[in-house]
Amino acid sequence: MTQEEAEAIAEWRYPGPYSFYDWTADPDDLRELLDPELRGEAYWAVKDEDELVGHFSLKPKGDDLEIGLGLRPDLTGRGLGAEFLAAGLDFAREHFAPERFILAVATFNERAIKVYERAGFRRDRVYMHSTAGAEWEFLAMSRPA
Repeated sequence: MTQEEAEAIAEWRYPGPYSFYDWTADPDDLRELLDPELRGEAYWAVKDEDELVGHFSLKPKGDDLEIGLGLRPDLTGRGLGAEFLAAGLDFAREHFAPERFILAVATFNERAIKVYERAGFRRDRVYMHSTAGAEWEFLAMSRPA
């Protein structure tokens, strides 16, 4: 991910309750995205042709690979999530060869949870996490790579 792509992604604004995923909602997350040293090689921009359509974070955790992802706000809720996730998992397998994929999702985000479950992720545990200025309930999910 280039600095220009990171700055563009930082400006994305999601509607309604999904504003939780705005990068500006959590100063630490925003700092990691915008600082090239903190971002390192963990963040990947996704383009369709030359158009920025999403991003992935891919962070090795032992034999696991922690996945984070986001579609551009105007592309969400249009049935594109499964294909976007599948492409990201294919890329991650090719570049990292993990044994397992892991991710965390806010429990209110039922549409994302459905996409993950359809892609073979299973529910592992629910936990509380401090982010975006409050404590939120998250669901940890995993699947074999």
